[in-house]
This record gives sequence, structure tokens and C-alpha cells, in this order.
Amino acid sequence: MSKMLIDVGSTYFKVCNDGNISHHFRNFDKDIYDDLLFKCGDEINKYQKDEIQICSSANGGLSTLIIGLTESFSLKYASNIAYNSGINIIETVVYSQIESYAVPTDTLDVVIVVGGIDSVQNVFDETLINYLEKLTYSNIVYVGSSTQVEFLEKNIENLEVLPNIIDNKLKMVEDDLKEYLTNLYQADIMGKEDIKRLYELTSNQIYSTPYIVNQSLPLIHTKLDVADPFIVIDIGGATTDIHYSKDLADDNIITTNEYDRLVFKKLGVYKSRESLVHTAKNNEFVYELLAHLNTTENMLDSKDEKATKLLMQLSIFLVLYKISHHHKSYLNIKLDTLNSIVLTGGITKVLDNSEMEDIISFFYKKLLNFDTTPTLVVDKDYEIWTLGMSK
Repeated sequence: MSKMLIDVGSTYFKVCNDGNISHHFRNFDKDIYDDLLFKCGDEINKYQKDEIQICSSANGGLSTLIIGLTESFSLKYASNIAYNSGINIIETVVYSQIESYAVPTDTLDVVIVVGGIDSVQNVFDETLINYLEKLTYSNIVYVGSSTQVEFLEKNIENLEVLPNIIDNKLKMVEDDLKEYLTNLYQADIMGKEDIKRLYELTSNQIYSTPYIVNQSLPLIHTKLDVADPFIVIDIGGATTDIHYSKDLADDNIITTNEYDRLVFKKLGVYKSRESLVHTAKNNEFVYELLAHLNTTENMLDSKDEKATKLLMQLSIFLVLYKISHHHKSYLNIKLDTLNSIVLTGGITKVLDNSEMEDIISFFYKKLLNFDTTPTLVVDKDYEIWTLGMSK
């Protein structure tokens, strides 16, 4: 059966029709459904609803705050599960220091509270309740000691209680929280009114694009000349995503899935431009990179085409920095072992191969002290995505 594959991104529509891929820059003044029909209606009308498959990353992911008892177990476990469910962590809070943390002013999609094995009592008290009352959030889930459930349910409205993610042997139990967060991510996509309307075009489930890309990775060699081990960096308008084999992570304790995903919601070039510029200006190596590129920080505040190209280059550098040993985070990837780096997404429409290779070379020589760099593989047509949809 012939199929039409459609990916609704934050910046582009990608349409695969009879094996041919086309890209269409979105009109942000139009509803997604109307814009898609205006640009691709003639092609879409050639297919039945069951022959059309759609995925979307237009929601940009979910923002979350995690409150945990300890860095070494509670926050570490919950962060692993959240990141690998496509969740964007904006803050982690150690409960013993909760009163010293600034209260986020933005609305959070989800708050995760975790702490203690099931035999531990008196983990949380009114301090937690007082902090939560200062937050604005849509969902809250508890995955800690079962002895605290009665107290928390009594004091927190609409609390979702799931089994503890820490068992009595201090091992991580990931399935229940991961399923909850994955469903929340899916529901967020489906909750967007203009995404809902896309069900007028298809009778199939609409999936999140990052899930589809992860499904594609085992098949990537059928489309691209990629040498293992590799990572895929998808740099778009709203977020930057890393897709990687879990074997590449120094301290990734997720026990299921061959490939995982890490999202940086504040490293997109269009919708999160200001946060990208802020991150760049506060990075200790960026000024050397700007000198290498024969430009200055003044260019970061410009809005022209040259500035956009520079921000694309900086996004490559910053995402490599954030997953390297130079940056303290939950995840460091073994960049020194990579044979290939695959770049895809909107960045491939802006930079040529030499401009991308220059950044990777600078990073490896300056930060890792390597003379050689992984081979750059550029997925200009975003073919990776179609593998997962077909699968």
C-alpha cells in the first residue's frame, strides 16, 4: 500500500510522497491544518485517510521541575527517566535546600516529586507544600516512598501517585513513570487544537517526531553512510535533540531501549533564539570560537541572515559542549569514541558542510585535544524520519 508521510515541525512541514521528500516553511499566521492543505492539498487528496501517517514536534516538548531527596538517587533516577521520555528539565531541587531555590515564574507542564525507599518515613513536610503553592504547574506526579502518599494526597490537589522509582535495593524502576511522562508528552501534542485537526486527514495515530526518529536509528545505515558508534543531532527552530545509543553514555542507567533521546529546549534558533544567545554569551569557550570565525559577540544580537547562520554554528558547538565532560550534567556522551556525527533538521538548510565541519573540528581540537574528528554525515532531506514512519 502506498503511503504519504507528513512531519509537522516547529519551522517546516516535511512531506514524503511516493518516496520523494519535500520541505515547506510554515506560515505562522495560519492554522497548521490550513497551512498544510494550502501547500500540499493536491498531494494529500490523492491518498485515503488510512494511507497518511503524521508525526509532530511542533509542541517543543514539556517543561518539568523535579524535587528529590538526594542528588545521587532521587534526582539522578528521575532525571534519567524524564530526559529519556522527551521531557525538558528546567530545574532540579534538593529537598533539604528547597527554601534557597528561586521559584520558576513560567508555567510548568509537570512537577515530579521523589524521595526515599518505601520503608522510609517522614520524608516530606509542610516545607514541600509551601514551595509547591508558589509554583504554577499543569501536572504533578509522586514517585517516592509509599509512606508519604497519605500526607501528600491530603495536601496536594490532583496529585498523580505512581509506584516508587527506587526499590529497596536502591535500583531504579522506570516503567511506570516513563509511561506516564510519554503519555503526557503525547497528550500535549494531541491537546494542541491545530494538531487535533490533522486527524481530519488521517485515521492513524499521530506520533511525536522524536519517538519516530528513535525508531529510525537501527535502520539508518540503509539511507546514510554512517559508521558506528554515532550520534544524531537534530537542530531545529524550537529545540535541539540528541539521539544516541545508550552504550555511549557514561552514566546512563536506563535499562530499556537501544537508543535514547536528550532534548535541549533552549537551544533552538528561532523560537528560543534569546535563550540560545544567552547561553552562548555565558560560555567560556564561545569567545574563542567567535574569534576563530572572524566575528564578534555583537553579531549575536543581530537579526539578519549572517546572524542566523552564526547561531546555527553556535548551536552545534553548545550541544556538543553540554554532552561533554566539560559540562556537569546528568549525561555525558563518550564523544572521544564516535566515528560519525549525523546532523539533520533545519540547520542543514542554512549551513553548508564545510561550515558544520569547522565547528566540529574546533570543538574536538580545542576542548578534547583531538587531532582527528568524527566523520560528518548530513541528512539534508531529513530521510531518517521516514525510516521510522515506514517501520
